[in-house]
Amino acid sequence: MRKYIARRAVEVSEYIIQNQTTVRETAKVFGISKSSIHKDATSRIMQIDTKLARAVAEILKLHFEERHIRGGEATRQKYLQAK
Repeated sequence: MRKYIARRAVEVSEYIIQNQTTVRETAKVFGISKSSIHKDATSRIMQIDTKLARAVAEILKLHFEERHIRGGEATRQKYLQAK
C-alpha cells in the first residue's frame, strides 16, 4: 500500500471516531468518494492498526443500524416542506 493511502486511511478513521460522522459526511470533508472512504475505514485500516479499525467498525455498525431511521426522517422532512 502506498504511504499516502495509508496516511489517508488513518486520517479518515481518526476523523470518523472523533466526529462520529457517516461515510457520506466524511467523504464530503475529505473530497473523495464514499467508496474510497469505506475502503479506507474498513479494509485498509485493518492492515495498519487493528485497534483503530475496531473503533471505526463500531461507529460504522451503529450508523448502518440507524440508516433506516435517517432515511425515513429525510423523507418525512421532504414531504413536510412540499406542503
